[in-house]
Amino acid sequence: MSDTTTRAVAKPVPVPDELSEGFWAAAARGRLAIQRCADCGRYTHPPTTVCSGCFTVPPHLAAEDVSGRGRIASWTVVRQAFLPGFRDDVPYVVVVVELDEQPGLKVLGRLVDGVDATFAIGDRVEVTFEEPAPGVAVPAFRLGGGRS
Repeated sequence: MSDTTTRAVAKPVPVPDELSEGFWAAAARGRLAIQRCADCGRYTHPPTTVCSGCFTVPPHLAAEDVSGRGRIASWTVVRQAFLPGFRDDVPYVVVVVELDEQPGLKVLGRLVDGVDATFAIGDRVEVTFEEPAPGVAVPAFRLGGGRS
């Protein structure tokens, strides 16, 4: 007789490296932190070894808390779970958000309002966090986000 019960499959969790550890440590505290250059002040995401503003070598980049507010720049609906841990979540919306701190500074995350929410390019969002495992948080976004 075989066991036909379905076991819950855990979602994958981020594995921070030297470049991304500041981002993930901040997320675990419920904060969105983006790499910022101490020389020119430019934010850079995803984390990198070279400042995209001044190309300082070696770069003086450190994760700095940002507001987590911005506008939807693009979005898509994910309808197929490419990893088993997301099977129960499909369909879901992933948004690309241009943060208020700097033109062109974009991050992506799930839109927690869901696929039935009414939204459009340019709509305001704010960061929230999902916890796929104890002590681990992943940035996501919800509609709203304050100022126009």
